[in-house]
Amino acid sequence: MDSKLNNASSHRLSFIFSILTIAAITITLRSTNNMIVTTVPTFSKLFFDFSNVSVGEITALTYATTFISTSLLNPRLKSAARRRAFVLSVIGMDAALVLFSISNAYTIWLIAAFAGVAFGIVFPNLITSASIQGDHRSQMRLLAIYSVSLSLSLVIGPTIESYLLPVIGYRMLFVAFLPLCLLATAVAPFVRFPSGGKEMGGRSTLKNKSFHSALISISIYNIPFAAITAFLVIYAQENYGISSGLAYTAFIVFFSSSFLTRLSIAIRPLGNLFYPLVASAVLTAVSLILVPFMPSFAMFLVIMVLLGIPHGSIFPVTTMIIARGTDISERNAANSYFMAYNNILFMIVPVLFGYISSTIGFHKDFIILGFLSAFFTAFLVLKYWRTGLVHSH
Repeated sequence: MDSKLNNASSHRLSFIFSILTIAAITITLRSTNNMIVTTVPTFSKLFFDFSNVSVGEITALTYATTFISTSLLNPRLKSAARRRAFVLSVIGMDAALVLFSISNAYTIWLIAAFAGVAFGIVFPNLITSASIQGDHRSQMRLLAIYSVSLSLSLVIGPTIESYLLPVIGYRMLFVAFLPLCLLATAVAPFVRFPSGGKEMGGRSTLKNKSFHSALISISIYNIPFAAITAFLVIYAQENYGISSGLAYTAFIVFFSSSFLTRLSIAIRPLGNLFYPLVASAVLTAVSLILVPFMPSFAMFLVIMVLLGIPHGSIFPVTTMIIARGTDISERNAANSYFMAYNNILFMIVPVLFGYISSTIGFHKDFIILGFLSAFFTAFLVLKYWRTGLVHSH
């Protein structure tokens, strides 16, 4: 009896440690990552007079190098090598912050590419770490906590930016995030990786039907989110004539809404995934189409709150689809390719959005994004309505 109690107590302590580790490193790293990908576009436009197309290109470059490390490097590394690469990548993010603060119109391209490589190693391994620990219920709980931590970080980051930017300016803003990233560096060695067994990293994972459904599902939201990340502040400034500090508050309400949505999923985990996914997809399409018709910044913030709901739900649902439909031996490969696909979206969409906005304007861009989300929603419903892949409990 004592042995069982000790084992149960040990399991609880181990699970609590996993929660704290995942939450701490996710909050610190995603806050830093989000600051970089949302600030570099505006920074490059204001300081180096980049055009909208160049803004899209430097954003695409970051995601291109992220894609390379996520899809070509991370799936091929064994667990021990991935652990070393993970820790080194976190240290690389520390260095990138310092380098961005002293960059010029030429070096910023190299630094953006360097940061992208680090991002591509860090984030797939965080998802995998959350999805391999304990039994099935524990894995779902950790994935929900991981998603909540992501959203919390996306509230913390923009809040810090909004407060500090008018005081210290863009260059010192990068340095201001260094303490957060250094905390992540201290926690990084404690992140768990798969131990023992043979990990799969090839074509069999790419044929997994649950993996396919996750890709379609994430397309509904991440296509517009890729554009929002790069151009939200610029759009708000140009359309409503407000300061960059005030424009950043759009990210605060957006990610706050996302955080509350993910917190509700963590408190009450989803069983059936299909109906919440479709409801979120419809809300995405309708909200995007409404964006150009918002007459004031206050009304624009209301739309950002609505868009935050599907942002909060669709990503955790897709990670749960992958966790439910893949074996642990292929989990790292599935998560790596899943993140690689997202990086493709973030490479292509900002460039196209920047190009189209230069020719037909921001307003029509958002309507196009809304119809794209509607298309992927219809495709998901028609293809997976009867398969059970996203219905499973």
